[in-house]
Amino acid sequence: MINRKLRNTLLSRVDHKKAIIVLGPRQVGKTTLISEIAASLGDYLYINGDDPETMLTWSNPSQAFIMQYIGNYKTVVIDEAQRLENIGLSAKMIIDAKKDVQLFITGSFALDLADKINEPLTGRKWEYRLYPLSWQEIKDTRSFAKTIPLLENFLVTGMYPEVITNPGDAKQILVNLAGSYLYKDVLELGGIRRPEILLKLLQALAWQVGNEVSYNELAQTVGADKATINTYIDLLERSFVIFRLTPFARNLRNEIGSTRKIYFYDNGIRNTIINNFSPLSQRNDTGALWENFMISERKKQLAYSDSYVNSYFWRNTHRGEIDYIEEQDGRISAYEMKWNPKAKTRFPKAFVEAYQPAITQAIHKDNYWEWLDNAG
Repeated sequence: MINRKLRNTLLSRVDHKKAIIVLGPRQVGKTTLISEIAASLGDYLYINGDDPETMLTWSNPSQAFIMQYIGNYKTVVIDEAQRLENIGLSAKMIIDAKKDVQLFITGSFALDLADKINEPLTGRKWEYRLYPLSWQEIKDTRSFAKTIPLLENFLVTGMYPEVITNPGDAKQILVNLAGSYLYKDVLELGGIRRPEILLKLLQALAWQVGNEVSYNELAQTVGADKATINTYIDLLERSFVIFRLTPFARNLRNEIGSTRKIYFYDNGIRNTIINNFSPLSQRNDTGALWENFMISERKKQLAYSDSYVNSYFWRNTHRGEIDYIEEQDGRISAYEMKWNPKAKTRFPKAFVEAYQPAITQAIHKDNYWEWLDNAG
């Protein structure tokens, strides 16, 4: 069992006054983590939003029904809550009527659930994200010495809990994840009628990791219009498959400010989409894998440390570029992701002179762990 960094944060929020909401991809351990915490508080009521009978039972229930249903339980877990109609109002009734009940809610489709709960639960919730396992979580549980040799595996098969605990079955686990769980919310909750377009789009995005993405070019590649591409990318982001990085543009006339970079939350899912689990020695996309891994890992670490950091990339029309930039309290740090520690790294003079970054650093396989340990 690998200890999750979010656990202590969630425990510190238990006060029987606000709902504790945990959002994140399917199969990253949300149910396991919340169930462990709920069990530590005593007997608890578990409500499974994926269960068809539960969906019907919790379709616009009355307050009287909810109170009878909860009974004397002091802890209630509503799992995959995005599937329950008007769950926000039901949660509000629980919190308002049952002052001594701690409510936990999980969801795998961020904005759809947020639309249902944000207004009803204004001032009544704590909200967090749980991601695939992080390098730091594995290191803290298994030791630094046992985690360092696994780096290349992480780049190829990713960090989903079941993959980490069953490395010999990693490929089959990832294929099942992608087929049975990854697209489930996107296809069903997103109302997608052309799943073949979604698959083509995912493959196109997988091949463009680390590069700027043009929605017009994606539309031509997959055979859809730009509006459809924008909608599908938004749905993929809501369901925690991908995330976007926006350009940093403030002062310079020749800065690029309208493009995006898109990364996958997990390298294993990215490699499953393109059906390539070859070792690094046999690949020509190691640089892209390294960039995706490091930026997704940094995202996890910043989230778990409650660090309020703005993240960007930078490029200008003279082909000057920087892989990753962080801005915190007016302080700018610039990083280049280089798998090879001996690779030359140059930070564009125009950027350095204009923004005077506090840090300019290459993150490579010999120093990445220091950078991740110091996130935030």
